[in-house]
Amino acid sequence: MLRAIYTSATGMNAQSTLIDNTANNLANVNTNGFKKGQTDFQDLVYVNQRTPGSDAAQGLQVPTGLQIGSGAKVSGITKIFTQGSLVNTQNPFDVAVQGDGFFQITLPNGELRYTRDGALRINAQGSLVNTDGFLVSPQISIPQTALSVSVGSDGTISVVNAGAQNTSTVLGQLTLVRFQNAAGLSAEGRNLLAESASSGPPVIATPGQNGVGLIQQGFLERSNVDVVIELVSLITAQRA
Repeated sequence: MLRAIYTSATGMNAQSTLIDNTANNLANVNTNGFKKGQTDFQDLVYVNQRTPGSDAAQGLQVPTGLQIGSGAKVSGITKIFTQGSLVNTQNPFDVAVQGDGFFQITLPNGELRYTRDGALRINAQGSLVNTDGFLVSPQISIPQTALSVSVGSDGTISVVNAGAQNTSTVLGQLTLVRFQNAAGLSAEGRNLLAESASSGPPVIATPGQNGVGLIQQGFLERSNVDVVIELVSLITAQRA
């Protein structure tokens, strides 16, 4: 009886983690570029009182064993990187990735981070930054004389200046990166992800090449959280 109590407790702890992860998914349903987490479970070690296939009599083996499990645990939370829906914002500095690529963001200490959030803005110096003010890599500056900004599907950024309204000037090009195992990226908050030993090194490519996808100007990618599925999961876990 005592074993049963402890075994049940492991399942309750696992379900508690599932509830926490589901709540986080629901909380980020409107977060740009958010990718839902999937809770994975494992059964714990078994006590083998009789191994399947052991001898029952001379020349005979038992068809089944007698194995008593010790419960369950959460083996990990896997990020699911399916494409989120694109929403038209009509903001020229909003860009979305249609594919597997990530934007590169440079932190104040020079380290690189990666994001699916394409809500870009310009700072006082005219440089493209994310909503926290971190520079987009490669760094691109928009001149004060720019009347309009255009971002091509290949990441090319061009502007029309006040002094030459019939001429488009190319300022630079956004690049994207992809990873061998995107689920191995480390989430750091602020819609930023960090490279890890599990993700592998980033592969930098021009949008439209090497599977990084294309860029869509004037759109933002919403989260890939399905509210109905998450609510059902939440109810199921709470009942369990």
